[in-house]
Amino acid sequence: MRPDPSKDTRVSEPRRVALITGAARRIGAAIARRLHADGYALALHYRGSQAEAHALAVELETTRPGSVLTLQADLAEFDRLPELVAKAVGHFGRLDALVNNASAYYATPIGSATPQQWDELFASNARAPFFLSQAAAPHLKASRGAIVSIADVYAERPLPGHSIYSMAKAALVMMTKSLARELAPEVRVNAVAPGNILWAENPDKAETPQLLRERVPLQRQGKPEEIASAVSWLLGGNDFVTGQILAIDGGRSTFI
Repeated sequence: MRPDPSKDTRVSEPRRVALITGAARRIGAAIARRLHADGYALALHYRGSQAEAHALAVELETTRPGSVLTLQADLAEFDRLPELVAKAVGHFGRLDALVNNASAYYATPIGSATPQQWDELFASNARAPFFLSQAAAPHLKASRGAIVSIADVYAERPLPGHSIYSMAKAALVMMTKSLARELAPEVRVNAVAPGNILWAENPDKAETPQLLRERVPLQRQGKPEEIASAVSWLLGGNDFVTGQILAIDGGRSTFI
């Protein structure tokens, strides 16, 4: 006798929701595609890459309609940070994951660095992740969710000519460890520290193919998808991991 579908009393598992900053391009887009494939509904933040964000949303919506929300904001504007969280929760009804991916990156040679550069680099790499995490925390506690931030191997060793950037990423690493204690046991907080994944869009490259051959044991660039898989694992692959900085760098961090 076939079961009557109208009398099916099973409760479907609510879909998980992730807010990803800087999700329109490059590593952010790879993370979005991976988490969407994992079954997440996504709130995709972008600042200026409107066309790329909307194209990505259309791509993902084709696979699963109603699963993507795009949100524009300049993360340097403080009021926009809690607003991003509120819009994501208001649209989907919950929040299970925050991925702090957005990042400004450029050289600030000592002697010519400016307060404006300091403010911009710290705004995206440290200030916004902290206040987004603070706004998201009550919702993540309710869902027993997680935060993953994209740090950098240069948070623990200086990158020549990039002192302010390295300092901002170091602050992000300390935020990760601090919030892992502050938000436990309900919320896990971790970070991924990429090595060279994509060539910087800035004309002056901090690393070269020769440096990769000399200082990266695996002797190649990483792939955005390799960062995305690490984010996926930290969000849902092991519930006993918190306060960790996972280096995805081909072994670059083994060199002093």
